[in-house]
Amino acid sequence: MSLTEARLGNLVIFQRGFDITKNEQTDGGIPVVSSGGISSYHNTYKAVGPGVIIGRKGTLGTVHYVESNYWPHDTTLWVKDFKGNDPKFIYYFLQTLRLERFDSGASNPTLNRNHIHKLRVTVPEQKSREKIASILSAYDELIENNNQRIALLEQMAEEIYKEWFVRLRFPGHQNTKIVDGVPEGWEELKIGKIIKFVKGKNPEEIESNPLEGYVNYLNLESLEGDVNIFVPIKSHVHVDLFNIIMVMDGARSSLVFIGKKGAVGNTLAKLELKKHYEQMSPLIYFYLRLNNKALVANNTGSAIPHANKAFINRLKILAPSEKILVQSSEQFQNIVELISNLEAKNKLLKQTRDLLLPRLISGKLSVEHLMDEPIPEAVSV
Repeated sequence: MSLTEARLGNLVIFQRGFDITKNEQTDGGIPVVSSGGISSYHNTYKAVGPGVIIGRKGTLGTVHYVESNYWPHDTTLWVKDFKGNDPKFIYYFLQTLRLERFDSGASNPTLNRNHIHKLRVTVPEQKSREKIASILSAYDELIENNNQRIALLEQMAEEIYKEWFVRLRFPGHQNTKIVDGVPEGWEELKIGKIIKFVKGKNPEEIESNPLEGYVNYLNLESLEGDVNIFVPIKSHVHVDLFNIIMVMDGARSSLVFIGKKGAVGNTLAKLELKKHYEQMSPLIYFYLRLNNKALVANNTGSAIPHANKAFINRLKILAPSEKILVQSSEQFQNIVELISNLEAKNKLLKQTRDLLLPRLISGKLSVEHLMDEPIPEAVSV
């Protein structure tokens, strides 16, 4: 595969985005793309999709792709002219340029389109560009399909919880007497009787590669993204597949997660279930998730919010009969395991895609033998 040199401005033309405040927006289906990605939705678009957008202010150089028409925010630069290039190829190509290096702001990080237009780049020949884009897109499509399946599984689990434990239409409910909102054989308990908070720790020792005796270090960034660092399990608070994790400090305080393996960081806590209540983990998770607004409203701290443990411990939850607890636990465990497997597949897909990306763009991995061949089935996991 041959390469050619050009200025970035010969491949694409960037335009500064358009300012709009939240108060100026009207609910609609048009994504407003800021430097960090889609930040909201509006009813009017400024650019026709598909679109490629990069962070101009704040989060510099981040690259985003949207299929639909969109509103590029003032904190971004958007591709006004693709010069005949496949938008998907441009999306992948820009990710290899590390555009955050070209910060031109004095106090606030800023990316100047006139500066990056002059940037000299090495780019694959035209006939290879669409093939590179299709290979990398195959990975992203599989990842997106898995994300959709994860979302459906999460909705299914939440609906089961609402049906059984909110609407009280659990198996056998027709023959169960209910007194003051509590089914016979169930009991209402304060959450503090069921759980205890075990705060995470700062990592004293970090590895970038997994070693024996090391596990994923979990903080908010790794729980919501693909950040991977590893710490020795013996000196940290370990969480397994069915443990609940809560964000204890910061802007996202009181947010809960489940189904993650690793060691919790110092802004998180493991909600450890006390003896005889271990199977209630999914019920506690969904209760806290569905009542997140109330938890956030009762966070403590003025400058930095903190989850209010005392408030959470006073909340009351229905503990079902042994039979219903076992039935629900089996259903939730199956769903959590399916979600965990899909997340593991996505992690592998992302790692493979990220390894391929620079090699394909730089020509180190040739696509010439693939030019007339379909994307191989081996792309899937």
